[in-house]
Amino acid sequence: MTDHPAGPTAGTATREGKPRKAALAAWIGSALEYYDFFIYGTAAALVFGQIFFPKSAPATGTLLALATFGVGYLARPVGAFILGHVGDKFGRKRVLVFTLILMGVSTFLVGCLPTYNQLGAAAPALLVALRLLQGLSAAGEQASANSMTLEHSPQHRRGYYTSFTLNGTQAGQLLATAIFLPIAALPKEQLLSWGWRVPFWLSAVVAIVGLVIRRKLEETPVFQQAVENNAVAKLPLAVLFRDHWADVLRVVAAAVIASVSTIFTVYALSYAVNTVGLNRSTMLWVGVLANAVALLAIPLWAMLSDRIGRKPVFMTGAVGCAVLIFAYLWSISSANYALIFFFGVLMLGVVYSAANGIWPSLYGEMFSTRVRLSGMAIGTQIGFAIGGFSPSIATALAGPKGDNWMAVALFTAALCAIPTIAVATARETYKVPTEDLGVKPGQAASPATVTAPA
Repeated sequence: MTDHPAGPTAGTATREGKPRKAALAAWIGSALEYYDFFIYGTAAALVFGQIFFPKSAPATGTLLALATFGVGYLARPVGAFILGHVGDKFGRKRVLVFTLILMGVSTFLVGCLPTYNQLGAAAPALLVALRLLQGLSAAGEQASANSMTLEHSPQHRRGYYTSFTLNGTQAGQLLATAIFLPIAALPKEQLLSWGWRVPFWLSAVVAIVGLVIRRKLEETPVFQQAVENNAVAKLPLAVLFRDHWADVLRVVAAAVIASVSTIFTVYALSYAVNTVGLNRSTMLWVGVLANAVALLAIPLWAMLSDRIGRKPVFMTGAVGCAVLIFAYLWSISSANYALIFFFGVLMLGVVYSAANGIWPSLYGEMFSTRVRLSGMAIGTQIGFAIGGFSPSIATALAGPKGDNWMAVALFTAALCAIPTIAVATARETYKVPTEDLGVKPGQAASPATVTAPA
């Protein structure tokens, strides 16, 4: 059996994409999906150690709770292989709808779980199982949304339109943090009994709204063209690892930059509240303001990448975060709220957005239409898995008292160096025509994307 597709159908006209509609669907869907994902991280930092691991010492309980946050990232590579294959073989839209339903259901059920005192050891076991389902869902969400938007976008604005997927992710994180502001202000008894459940129950509304929006979105023109040309890969994963294995490894290394977000969102919050003793609500406001600034910074960085290239923008963000993490953790250790807000917003809201806002175009442009969703999903989710466990590793590095912030800063800076090197060795693609993406210099364009003139 051969995997070489037939040539293009004669007389087939090139379709026009709908970038604005695709970007809006990606933004709203990602915001709703990652609202679900991030409320888990906030709850893990603030309450899960006390209600699911109450028999452990406080520091150990926090470490175990953060480990359940990381467990969701273990399922992501598995989900990436499965959903990547489905998306490249049957279409991007199916994956978009499926991931939203799975995330909504699993998150709602987390809010219904009994605690350790009610069910014993089965309670944290069920928590881990539902976190695994969240990870499976998240594995296909961004890759399918990014592929959908990129393939609908005009060549000279791919960076801008694909940035709306990550802009939506930031909005979801902002919403998740904002929801926890009044919850965290509740008396401790109410917070640990019913208050923490409310954000999870709201995911039912999240799932319904997102499903309505995504069911109306059309499949991308280039994928429809590939179907008509009989150019869809029968085994996308085989094609991916045969022709694009180096790019998959490059994306894995570059995706480690996500560790900055998880260390900021989960570890730094836990360190500030549980070790330094800072106010919960105040520290949540740091995340709210940083993500609000990111909503503005991400499209601006993306537009800049459409003018000067993806690589310099991404590398600026990675190197800047490696420097600013020292200032941010130091300001927390000093309990200086003014500096905490300043460095927190500067790092996560402005500088991290340089890398975060343009990786959808940077990674997506490394692959051809036939394997784009698989390549992005597998590469990013393996890299994100490192980011998922980075709060647990950081907590262990901080020592028994949890006050060795310098070790955590050095660890984070080392993680930033990995994506910087990976992207420095990548091909610059911002001027490459969409039909030539994923095609090595000197090779012919992929038959999956060749179309007759309109």
